Amino acid sequence: MSLSAHVQGLSHIGIRVHDLARSRAFYEKLGFVFAWGPFGPEPVAAMRHPSGLELNFILNAPAAMAPNVLMDVPDKHAGITHVALKIDDLGAVEAALKELGVALTGKRGDAALFVRDPDGNVIELATD
Repeated sequence: MSLSAHVQGLSHIGIRVHDLARSRAFYEKLGFVFAWGPFGPEPVAAMRHPSGLELNFILNAPAAMAPNVLMDVPDKHAGITHVALKIDDLGAVEAALKELGVALTGKRGDAALFVRDPDGNVIELATD
């Protein structure tokens, strides 16, 4: 039996952050709910979305404001550049983000919006 038969889906996404309260406040605007933590020697806390997606925050980013090495520096490094959340209505999501005070950092035609969390991590909100 191949390994592909044993993989059943996405379990969670780990995101390195500086401050749990700051990250929690941002992701609550996107509909995530605090689930647990922080626990462990490299403290980890989690938030879950009603869609089933879980984000694990690894609470060891040393600087409150620093460039995102995967997106903001000229040298390109291997790694995950962004998380994409599936949405159903671009216009409604754009209006909701504006109402919540979440700044757009980019747009991909009429298919996707981009925002950044307080640590500079890129979140795509995509209809496709």
